[in-house]
Amino acid sequence: MFWLKKLLSQLVMPIPFSIMLFVLAAILWRTNRVTLLQFGRVLLVTAIVVLTLTSQSQVSYFLADSLESQHNVNHQPITGSCVVMVLGSGNREQQGHTAVQQLSSTALARLTEGVRQFRLGQQCTLIVSGWSGGYLKTAHATIMAQAAEELGIPKASIVAFNEPKDTIEEAYALQQRIGQQPFRLVTSATHMPRAMMIFTSLGMQPQPAPSDFIAHQGFWWRLDAEQLLASQKSIHEYVGMLWLNIKGMTAD
Repeated sequence: MFWLKKLLSQLVMPIPFSIMLFVLAAILWRTNRVTLLQFGRVLLVTAIVVLTLTSQSQVSYFLADSLESQHNVNHQPITGSCVVMVLGSGNREQQGHTAVQQLSSTALARLTEGVRQFRLGQQCTLIVSGWSGGYLKTAHATIMAQAAEELGIPKASIVAFNEPKDTIEEAYALQQRIGQQPFRLVTSATHMPRAMMIFTSLGMQPQPAPSDFIAHQGFWWRLDAEQLLASQKSIHEYVGMLWLNIKGMTAD
């Protein structure tokens, strides 16, 4: 079910969706039937429009900012019991590189914000999470924990959840550890609305601390891959929230 969900979600992302339309259009253009040829032209135009719009600054900004503007950067000191949960992202394994250097840009942005939140409280616990992805030798959470140490967090203050594959599993793992205790939740700003939906649906008390803001405006006529990536990340979150609303969180 996990891999099926990942596969289906990819099909509605701008890049794979457009490629699929290009392939179908190429197949239909090899036929002699007028109706199929016309449909192929429609698919071709649709693919071009999708790629153009999602690579355009104003469209990309609207998609990302609509998510990111829901939660502001959190500068509030953490009083009382202090738990900082940093959601997993990704990393690569490169011999000779430090743990920090192995993190993806998203994971590094989340972790650095987690470290900042950790220092806003007293006697905090920093929790990092993420599995191996099914192909890496080391779980993502382990790399994150090592990177946190490199950034100055005491090893005794770090807890790694090596098993969760997605945000829902991360929420269940944290609930088993802290129950309904308030905690500081760190993830990408585009992902924060969906993460808050998941954690609050379990009756937990997350305090949002968004990081990795990607919404930014540029020249309207300039199309680039950075804007396309921001659009794709945003659409991924909208699809994820739609799935939660339709099926319910436990449907995962």
